Amino acid sequence: MHDPLTPIERRVYHYLLDFLAEHTYQPSVREIGRRLRIPSTKTVAEILQRLADKGFLEREHGRSRGVKIVGFSSIGGVQPVPLYARVNATQPYLAAENRERHVAVDRSLVLTDDTFMLRAVGNEMAGRGILAGDWLLISPSTRANDGDLVAARVGERVVCRLIGHLGAVLSLGTGVPGDPEIFLGPSDDFAVLGVVTSVMRGVRDPAATGVRE
Repeated sequence: MHDPLTPIERRVYHYLLDFLAEHTYQPSVREIGRRLRIPSTKTVAEILQRLADKGFLEREHGRSRGVKIVGFSSIGGVQPVPLYARVNATQPYLAAENRERHVAVDRSLVLTDDTFMLRAVGNEMAGRGILAGDWLLISPSTRANDGDLVAARVGERVVCRLIGHLGAVLSLGTGVPGDPEIFLGPSDDFAVLGVVTSVMRGVRDPAATGVRE
């Protein structure tokens, strides 16, 4: 899971994405500084290193253009978002070995820098237009309010449900009258992975149904 970016880190990262999409090569440290009005090349280098430390870039030290964007797509105006095939039952819930690939998503749909994707499992949320195999954009750093759609790990499975707070107890339901709800207390094995901010219906792969139900 990516750590959040600072405003200047995000500006540099988005500039790298758009520059590479247009030119097929990366800007130099000096070009980044001139474009974003950062007077010190040392400051630019430090920003690039922080982006690398947070998992957005890979750097080849000693080269002015030695930067590789993780999950890069050559389309401008997009951002690579990691798609995970499964979630671990213990922390870290999102692990590199479970990352299937990166998906290029329109930047306006990526609300936070730590956004990731999972496939929906089952059709319990069909009433909200979510079907098995749909791609869920999930923001871990967005606060979950009552009625928000969230992805949660419950034991070894992941569910997509509407969240409610009942004192120290969480309820996870479908919003359909009569459907059973999941109630979770402090002694239960669960974790709210994040708020579902967008749903995408792409090409289905019946063999890859995502996280086990």
